[in-house]
Amino acid sequence: MRKTLIIAGLSMVLPLLLAAEPDGKKTSSMPEYGNWETFTTENGLPANKVYCVRADGDRVWIGTSHGLVLFENEEFKTFTVEDGLAHPGVLALDVSELTGDLWIGTLGGLNRFSGGQFTTFTQFNSGLANDVIYSVVCDGKDVWVATGGGAGHYDTYNEEWAIYTERNAPMHEPWTYSVCAGDNKIFIAAWGGGVIEYQNETGTFRDYIDPDGEMEIDLFPDDGVVHDITTAVSHANGILWVATYFGMSRYDGTHWKGYFDHDSGLASNFINFIKASGDVAFICTDEGLSSFNSEEWITYKKTETGGERVYWKDGNSYSKADATGIAHDFTIGVDFQGDHIWVATSYGLSRGTRIN
Repeated sequence: MRKTLIIAGLSMVLPLLLAAEPDGKKTSSMPEYGNWETFTTENGLPANKVYCVRADGDRVWIGTSHGLVLFENEEFKTFTVEDGLAHPGVLALDVSELTGDLWIGTLGGLNRFSGGQFTTFTQFNSGLANDVIYSVVCDGKDVWVATGGGAGHYDTYNEEWAIYTERNAPMHEPWTYSVCAGDNKIFIAAWGGGVIEYQNETGTFRDYIDPDGEMEIDLFPDDGVVHDITTAVSHANGILWVATYFGMSRYDGTHWKGYFDHDSGLASNFINFIKASGDVAFICTDEGLSSFNSEEWITYKKTETGGERVYWKDGNSYSKADATGIAHDFTIGVDFQGDHIWVATSYGLSRGTRIN
């Protein structure tokens, strides 16, 4: 907690400079969302602090500070510790494509929800590295977790655990924030250690760090991860996206590119979460939700009268007012369900509809 406060204090949020809309027109292949709806405790959520959201067909799973929530048929159903949940604080969710099981990362252990029943994994009854689960991802038969005590790998077929820390992996310390899968690899966001890549075929590691070693600024642009304090990773279409508390990185397997709020359309350098959908990355920051397709940006923000969409491309920026907007600018999680986008925020859950 002390480190988080220090880094949050160091991060600088620079406002986007709005310019006139070029030629009064907007041409874009970017997905665009509007007609936002907001859900809070008034609509059936057990709490307004929403940490994560995961679409599963016609259902949507929601992690809050006061329980796991299922949204189905426009109704909310809450699961708590009385139902078998390891802890009321639900930080991460993923669904296994093989079994349909829901895996739940909480502040007090890992849950599997299968057949209407919860199974709990903790340090005391399994090989879990730590009970604080920041991230969980299903990769075939394997379940990977990022915890406060290292990364964990659970083979669901053999029911065997493996733990990866600074003792057996190139980590600065055993504090991991995020994990994702792609190209037969696992990518782990490690506090102070950049990104750790695990090769499934060989069982070997390599790390990606900021080569300049500077902890406050990116001294040499595009030389690697923009900062070693990584908070989230996402992989899609051969691209690795890396979130930090000091900006964002894009890696195509050969070249790195860094993005910051002062020279791009990124809403803020302080990034909580990132998720790629096809060629577009959606970035959850403390100043709104940004989306980026490697060429242009759209950022969604809340205003007193509704919402605002901020467009940015090639140094030119303009904004559009919207009658509706996201629930809160402090965005924490995002997922997609057909033409809908779901956004977890620090004060409510939002659902937007694609409008282009």
